[in-house]
Amino acid sequence: MKKTKSAYGADSIIVLEGLEPVRKRPAMYIGSTSQIGLNHCLNEIVDNAIDEALAGFCKNIHIILSKDNYLTVYDDGRGIPIEKNARYKTSALELVMTKLHAGGKFTATAYKVSGGLHGVGASVVNALSEHLIVEVKRDGQLYRQEYKRGKALYPVKRVDASQLKFPYSSGTAISFLPDRDIFKETIDVNYVNFKKQVKERAYLIPNTYFKIENKKIDESIAYFFDGGILSLIKDVNRGKKVLHDPIYINKQVDDKEIEVAIQYNTSITEHVASFVNVINTIEGGTHLTGFRIALTKAINNYGKKILSEKDLREPLTGDDVKEGLSAIVYIKMPATHLQFEGQTKTKLGNSEIQTLVQQTVSEYLDISFEENPRIGREILAKIFLAQKARLAAKAAKDAVLRKGALEGASLPGKLADCTEKNPAFSEIFIVEGDSAGGSAKQGRNRRFQAILPLRGKILNTERAYLDKVLAFKELKDLVVALGMGIGENVDYDKLRYHKIVIMTDADVDGEHIRTLILTFFFRHLPFVIEKGHLYIAQPPLYKIQDGKKIMYAYAEDEKNKLLNSLNARSSHNSLSIQRYKGLGEMNPDQLWETTMNPENRLIKQVAIADAQEADYVFSMLMGEEVPPRKKFIVTHARLAGPYSSNRLHSR
Repeated sequence: MKKTKSAYGADSIIVLEGLEPVRKRPAMYIGSTSQIGLNHCLNEIVDNAIDEALAGFCKNIHIILSKDNYLTVYDDGRGIPIEKNARYKTSALELVMTKLHAGGKFTATAYKVSGGLHGVGASVVNALSEHLIVEVKRDGQLYRQEYKRGKALYPVKRVDASQLKFPYSSGTAISFLPDRDIFKETIDVNYVNFKKQVKERAYLIPNTYFKIENKKIDESIAYFFDGGILSLIKDVNRGKKVLHDPIYINKQVDDKEIEVAIQYNTSITEHVASFVNVINTIEGGTHLTGFRIALTKAINNYGKKILSEKDLREPLTGDDVKEGLSAIVYIKMPATHLQFEGQTKTKLGNSEIQTLVQQTVSEYLDISFEENPRIGREILAKIFLAQKARLAAKAAKDAVLRKGALEGASLPGKLADCTEKNPAFSEIFIVEGDSAGGSAKQGRNRRFQAILPLRGKILNTERAYLDKVLAFKELKDLVVALGMGIGENVDYDKLRYHKIVIMTDADVDGEHIRTLILTFFFRHLPFVIEKGHLYIAQPPLYKIQDGKKIMYAYAEDEKNKLLNSLNARSSHNSLSIQRYKGLGEMNPDQLWETTMNPENRLIKQVAIADAQEADYVFSMLMGEEVPPRKKFIVTHARLAGPYSSNRLHSR
């Protein structure tokens, strides 16, 4: 067949009308069409209600996750205008819901402060919804309009308010069903993340009542805080030993407001969050850069004032002042001035904000340290300790890394490595004790499974600096075996196994060892968890033998159900029940069959659903403060016991 040149002329140029561009390229507007994008859609609608709260017209926001997958947001604000727009000859409500870049955020008259920037929130959600209903209550009247995949089914109409139970005297309600053609992965929001985001917003907008009803799991939860970011900083430091009362900075400069809260604790980790108009700028930006520069400068200045040159050693660095730091940086400014990087609004780009924050924080801290010398000295002592530890850790690390002691070092002698060289197909079992390690080495598949036995309980790394970590042989062996290094020299591309499986005994000691290993990864190699490489093996608790048939139970309730089932079938059963006290009691073939064989095993992937909550739990369980740990143990004691599972294995 003769090849013809493809035609490319004026008719090849297509203009996508209305909301067509959104359905054609949804990721351009919401980041992705995964669960993350779905959460972004719900947050866009919630943020519209929050804008009313920021403007001072809304005190209640009610979110409902229905069993039929509709997501609904009510607010008691002013309600979206429903009158016809003189220029476009259609209702303002329909303009907001069907036109990109339509809304009240492009002038400073309707919203002085807003989380939105591009004006695409409601219209984008509408475009990506199979069905959407909007109800507006204004001046005692209720109005309604429905849409299908972004297109109005009828003009805005007034409806009988008595037939529709709108909960407030005024406001807006939007209920939408995510389109399965767009969100093919799932139309269930990440509920844990969503609750966290709503809670953050409740902190940032004092005296606003947020209520979430998740009818899928029959849960109702509400948030209301009157302390603003001071309440938030106290929540961040929950379970930690703090060095001083929070330092609070608040300044209005023209049409911009700066709020900062700072509080140091005795931990070696940092928690700094930044927000712009209640949007969590998880990638930071100019406001966070200005804060960090100001904090480092102010602490160095104070150190020069009260200490001699001999005591100063060398200037404190940004890394030094991070240790034990908890801080909230919150900027409020007109939406028309905002410069975010991308529609998902995770990084602030306004250059003038860096200068403004830097000057404000520097001036306030200089005065604060002079007026509160005890706080200044407490912080300085903490940071000098951090500097001393950093220098010691650097020296220790340099000594270890010299001549490739970690990088390129020979693998630990007790590591039984696999023959597979592709990390994506390789897994390593971190096994408790030499006895279990011996069974695991004999029972494994040598092609893709490596075994690293750990002797006894490893170092608690919750408050351990890198020099202590590298000095502990078991942890150094683990770092060498993983192959990617640690600290500043870490190279995640060199990770030798993409499945790292913690395999410990199903008893108290085994659980303690597992917690110590989890603490090490969470504090020193968090990437392993973030990328889904860390797992926990689930060995069986019982072996039940009925004649020649052998079955395994992984939890107490499973054992009871299995026994009841066997007894019901025959009154002359000859059953043998063995309770495994440790992995070392299993023969290699049993360990392979129940715990290591990918065809049969049950392993749990370790994930961080809520980093702040995880930080609190690790600090509370593994830190030095006893009362919070004691309270947690007493509260959750009834939950302690054998694994719970719904899985039985038999052969």
